[in-house]
Amino acid sequence: MTKKAKGRLRLLVSMLALVVLLSSCGGGGSKPDNVNGGKVTLQFWTIALQPTFTPYFNRVIADYEEKNPNVKIDWKDYPYDAVTNKLLTSIASGSSPDVVNLNTEFASQMGSKGAVVDMNEHLSPEEKAAYFDGIYNSTVINGKAYALPWYTGTEVLYMNTKLVKEAGLDPAHPPKTREELSEWGRQINRKIGKAGYAQQLVSKLFAIDGIPILNKEKTAAAFNTPEAVAMIDNLKKQMEDGVVLKEDAEFSQQVKYYAGEQVAFELAGPTFINFIKTAAPDVYKNTIAVPSPTGKADVRLSNTMDLVVPTKSAHVDEAVKFAVFLTNAESQTAFSKAANTLPSTKDSIKDPYFTQSDQSLEAQAKVVSAQSLDKATDHMVGVPNAKDVNSAVTRAFQNIILNGTDTKQTLTALEQEVNDILKQ
Repeated sequence: MTKKAKGRLRLLVSMLALVVLLSSCGGGGSKPDNVNGGKVTLQFWTIALQPTFTPYFNRVIADYEEKNPNVKIDWKDYPYDAVTNKLLTSIASGSSPDVVNLNTEFASQMGSKGAVVDMNEHLSPEEKAAYFDGIYNSTVINGKAYALPWYTGTEVLYMNTKLVKEAGLDPAHPPKTREELSEWGRQINRKIGKAGYAQQLVSKLFAIDGIPILNKEKTAAAFNTPEAVAMIDNLKKQMEDGVVLKEDAEFSQQVKYYAGEQVAFELAGPTFINFIKTAAPDVYKNTIAVPSPTGKADVRLSNTMDLVVPTKSAHVDEAVKFAVFLTNAESQTAFSKAANTLPSTKDSIKDPYFTQSDQSLEAQAKVVSAQSLDKATDHMVGVPNAKDVNSAVTRAFQNIILNGTDTKQTLTALEQEVNDILKQ
């Protein structure tokens, strides 16, 4: 997943050029030259899934082709670094792929330019209702669904039960809200001198409390509000009080703090388990996984990979049908078992794979994260220069919380900086 994250950043840089080109291309399908003897060939692109998951895709594609004998699937897989340029070149040359794997940030940027098909025009109410509402709605702009949600992930709360019990807290009744988590961290600090958890200063902190980064039109900053001032000042106070470690802690540093028992909690996805299992076996044995406490927005942030159908596809109807097949409950359940991901379909988590636990930490995290999907929603900025916006927000957080600048003045300056970024 770390490689994916790095790849997404590089992908973002070239996405600006792609969106500009796509917006100039407009809609309309390319010449349907990929029809042979009445059989349609769909170009299906994924990102970095070969060869690990080749057996799964060979099976699901064969199944689809058997049920749809008029369709042949031509599956290609590209690394993160290559997929954007390949997509750009293909669309510009009139040979657009038909179904493409993108994450929600990039898919939203294409959707805002009208470069991908509105799924709401093609799906039945039953098909739309199959997905978790928050995840599906993450793909909706102005009533148009620019993608179908595919596999996803969400954080859970890992808890060092030894430290929690030493502080007089009961791990059987974990905190359910961020406010309760803060109170637990405060008691842990007061009783045993440890911190609650470490935190990275990133823009998703706004989303946890329902504070929008941009306005609905994505034309201006929208975070310079009393609610944002209160959120930031609250986090600053928690760091000053030792509830949260006072630094901008990246994931690798958070693992070190948890492994060294300098903090009692960690908010992370399932990859955290392997790190802690290797770095600190004794801490691993004392760790349990519980649902991630929610903030004022009462959501849990997910990180979803989607399927889009470019408007330049020559076979939109067939492409949408294949995308629906790949993201239906049966296909997603099978993929989750193969890839250790979470599905975006409600029926998938009824499978015993997501309900039964052998009480290992791995099984606990899987069951808990699946049960957390009812509140899942993707966080994204939704503009081509989202990376610059996120970086500006992080710098402002650091200046306020770590360097002591005035919250309101810093947010006002950040508002101007973000508005300037949006005009570029």
